[in-house]
This record gives sequence, structure tokens and C-alpha cells, in this order.
Amino acid sequence: MQAAESLYNLAPVLRVMLLGLAIACGPISWVWLRNRQAAARGRLAALTLITLFLTFDLVMFGAFTRLTDSGLGCPDWPGCYGSASPTGAHAEITLAQQEMPTGPVTHTKAWIEMIHRYFATAVGVLILTITAATWVQRRDANAVNPWWPAITLVWVCIQGAFGALTVTMKLQPAIVTLHLLGGLVLLAQLTMQAEAYRVNPRMAVAAAHRRWLWAAFALVWLQVALGGWVSTNYAVLACSEFPQCQGSWWPHMDFAQGFELWRDLGKTGEGEHIAFAALTAIHYTHRLVAYVVLAALAVASWRLWRGPLAVQARWLAGLAALQFATGLTNVVLDWPLVAAVMHTGGAGALVVVLTWALCEARSR
Repeated sequence: MQAAESLYNLAPVLRVMLLGLAIACGPISWVWLRNRQAAARGRLAALTLITLFLTFDLVMFGAFTRLTDSGLGCPDWPGCYGSASPTGAHAEITLAQQEMPTGPVTHTKAWIEMIHRYFATAVGVLILTITAATWVQRRDANAVNPWWPAITLVWVCIQGAFGALTVTMKLQPAIVTLHLLGGLVLLAQLTMQAEAYRVNPRMAVAAAHRRWLWAAFALVWLQVALGGWVSTNYAVLACSEFPQCQGSWWPHMDFAQGFELWRDLGKTGEGEHIAFAALTAIHYTHRLVAYVVLAALAVASWRLWRGPLAVQARWLAGLAALQFATGLTNVVLDWPLVAAVMHTGGAGALVVVLTWALCEARSR
């Protein structure tokens, strides 16, 4: 019981929240100074856009945290050994690092993990500010429906809970993958919210083009879930060549074990070590679905290229090329950190651009 309690040490929660508030004051002040002559709706639109940008950065930094094995740099939540920063936990971190120099707890990893938490808290403060301001302005003629930011606020709280579970459940693959998906859902919500604050009319596109957008949107979400499952199970290097895998077009794979969802990291549901064939199944499934996703994105961007959504079409084409390049680099160059982080960022950018396109498009 004591071990379970130590995972949630709420003693530093107020100080962590104050640090997040201090970070959030920077973009809030900047938006207010740059838009002090604008109407309330314009200021909220600007604040939503900068929150979207910072949330995108947070998703990428979350990938950096995971890929540097820093997810357990502070093994309790929300602080670090009961302190608001690794400075206050210097003795505990030093002891853990001496016992296991390449283990999950080091001074560098602790700082990476805590910076991620401070950043996440600041994004939560920004979303809370947008929500409160929108409710205050709800009676104005040009006000946006305040339930938009309210739903986003609820979701960011859920996302924070999954962040806590990521630590306390020791990087369980299902929880970490859901945490990644939750971050991209937050990006989509903020994109829709930013579109709601704008007054631009929606653009007429052919119904077939819109259907292709929806198809690409659904496939990207499927691929993001598969990619998160690859990353959280450390299955990237199960296939180190392209286009074949282990010298075969259909290597030996164990799909049942690979896609057993509720289990500990590196283990099966029975507690045994996961087989290499299971990791191969995880990797190769992601690769096969990638071909379908790239084809759907190519068709969607081609259909929209000369229409009113030409900007979004060019973004989709460029991001698809980026995803192919970074995914291939992860395989043939043994998972370099920069390429892996960019691969996650590209997935987030695809979600943002597809959401943006769907918000602006209406059937002709």
C-alpha cells in the first residue's frame, strides 16, 4: 500500500502549478500586448493559435521524452521524489543513478521529464484562460459558443490523468499510446476552436473531394495508433531493412502476442518476455498500413491541388513526403533521435492540416 501511495505525492502540486502559471504568463502577455487594440474575439483567436502552436511543441517534446527513455526520470507524480523540481531531489536522483547509471532515473532524464510536466501545466493554464474568457464574452453578438473551449478544457484534464498513469503504470504500452493519441486529439480540438474564432466563410469543394479528406483523416488516425504502438513497444528495429523485412516480404510474425493490448512493457499478458516475432508483427503492420495512408494522402492532395483548398493540399503532400522520409530513416539508420521526433511531429501536423481542411470545406 505504501508503494502505491508513493507514486502519487501531491506535496509539490501547488508549486508545479505555479511554475506552469508563470510559463503561461509569457504567451498570454505577448498576445495581449500585440492585440490590445483588437476585439475580444480577435484576442481569443490569437491566444488559441499560440496555444495550438505550443501544444504541438508539447507533443514533440513528449516524443523526445519517450525516445530518450526519460518517461520515468521522476518515478512519482506530479513532482520528483516529492519535490517541485529535480534540484530538490538531488540526493535521491544521485543515489538512483549510482545504483543504475544507465537506468531510468538520472539527473538529465529527471529534468527532461519535469520540463515536460511544466510545459503541459502551462498549456493547461492557457486552455483554462481561453475557456474563462470565452464564457465571459458569451453574450456578445460575435461570441463563439463557449462549449468549444469547455470541452477542450475537460479533455486536457483527461490528458493530464493519462500523463500521470504513464508514470505510475511504468510506461505500459496501452497507456502511453493512448496518451499520444490524446495529445493529437487535443491538437484537433484546438484547430477546430481556432477555426470557430475566425469569420472566414467555408469553401465549397466537391463532395467526392470531401470524402477523400475524411478517408485520409480516418486512415491517419489508424496509422498514428499503430505508430504509437510501434514506438511504445520499441519495435522500430524489428525490421532494419526496406522494403523487405528480415530478408523476406512476409517475415515470421506473431500477431496475437504483438497486439495483446493490456500488458506490461516488454511482457506478455502472462508475464513472459514478448517474442521477437510479436515485435516484427507490430512493426510490419505499421509499415503495410503506411502504404495505404500515403496513397490516400496522395489522392486527397491531388484532388484538392487546384481548388480552394490548394494550400492544405500542398501541406498534405509535403507532410506525406516528410513522413515517408523520416519513417525510412528510422529503419535504415537505426532509429536516430531527430528523425524519430520529426516522425511524431509530422503525424501531429497531418492531424492539424486535415482538421483544418475539413473545417474549411463544405460540400458543393
